[in-house]
Amino acid sequence: MNRNSSSAKTLRRVLGELEGQKHLVVLSFLLALASVAGTLFVPILVGRAIDEIVGPGQVDFGALGRIGMQIAATAAVVALSQWLMNIINNKITFCVTREVRQKAFAHLQTLPLSYLDAHPSGEIVSRMISDTEQFADGLLLGFTQLFTGVLTIAGTLGFMLSLDWRITLVVVVLTPLSLFAAKFIATRTYDMFKLQSKTLGEQTALVGEMLDGERVVQAFSRERQAVEAFDEINGRLKKYTLRATFFSSLTNPVTRFVNSIVYACVALTGALVAVTGGITVGGLSVFLSYANQYAKPFNDISGVVTELQNAMACAGRVFELIDEPSETADAPDAMTLDHADGRVALENVSFRYVPDRPLIETLNVSVQPGERVAIVGPTGCGKTTLINLLMRFYDVNGGEIRVSGEKITNLTRRSLRQNFGMVLQDT
Repeated sequence: MNRNSSSAKTLRRVLGELEGQKHLVVLSFLLALASVAGTLFVPILVGRAIDEIVGPGQVDFGALGRIGMQIAATAAVVALSQWLMNIINNKITFCVTREVRQKAFAHLQTLPLSYLDAHPSGEIVSRMISDTEQFADGLLLGFTQLFTGVLTIAGTLGFMLSLDWRITLVVVVLTPLSLFAAKFIATRTYDMFKLQSKTLGEQTALVGEMLDGERVVQAFSRERQAVEAFDEINGRLKKYTLRATFFSSLTNPVTRFVNSIVYACVALTGALVAVTGGITVGGLSVFLSYANQYAKPFNDISGVVTELQNAMACAGRVFELIDEPSETADAPDAMTLDHADGRVALENVSFRYVPDRPLIETLNVSVQPGERVAIVGPTGCGKTTLINLLMRFYDVNGGEIRVSGEKITNLTRRSLRQNFGMVLQDT
């Protein structure tokens, strides 16, 4: 699956997670709309105030007072809307994050032992903790800045069109420059953030393994190899982080440079139109204010895009965990083993963890009630594997295992495992 389709799939999953918070999303949108409308209305009021100042002794203080009160009321509405919107956005973000983390943890309980054996515990912890935190940060930025930014761009264009279509045309023609710059850089950050997130998981896994197995490391004098392994992962993490930071740091200054060009062109065009009487001084002031407000969301969005790329990469890793196949379900007609009588039989059992590396071949064992059997052998000969097969943490590749005369595949896993008393070697 290529990068674009993977990113699009992750985005659809994120939007799907928002379904449960749909009413809050709508409310946040309405508050953002009120905030943007109020913010864009203030420059119009300021422009009217400027037009009221005709010259010395000709200032309409009454009109200025009324306009000042309107500005104050509008600013109050904007402040209240933004405050409520921030509260709601935080609630949406952390509710979604909680649900995703709960899904991941609940699904973890259903994963087969083969998945847990194949993936270091530190990597799984990194996905559930670190990646979900990064996802939450990106989602919150998306609501607080991306949401408002898009509305601001659309609203500003509408207000500018109502003032003068010629100056607006200059803005529209130059806008693709800013979009192209942001797009060009953002497409190069996704891969680096994904590699960064993956390598961070490897580092967390290695540190966790070293802490759990420090006695073994010291007993076999493997300290130097452990440090070398950490240095190798740490070096890759540094490389990917620097590259991701380099590309993401380009976005904001490049878009600011392009937007400065847009502002200069708007100022020049507006001045020419004002000289010919096509627009008042107050109207030009409004337009210049809008040119700034039009450019600001692009700067904000360009900064948010890199964070969103990182958030999408982290969300993809969490969803990969959630999408892992669960342990094979019990057969529909599986029986419950209430009390085992002690008979255990392995008949021509064959098993391999890796398809081309057989571990157990045609093993036959019969244990009668009351017998005690000790299985001894060197590390890696299959002692733990036999326990895994008996308790159906893994299924055999050939042959069958019977407990109390019944095939264990015909029994529910829960009832089968309840009849075993397992004492782990770490106990």
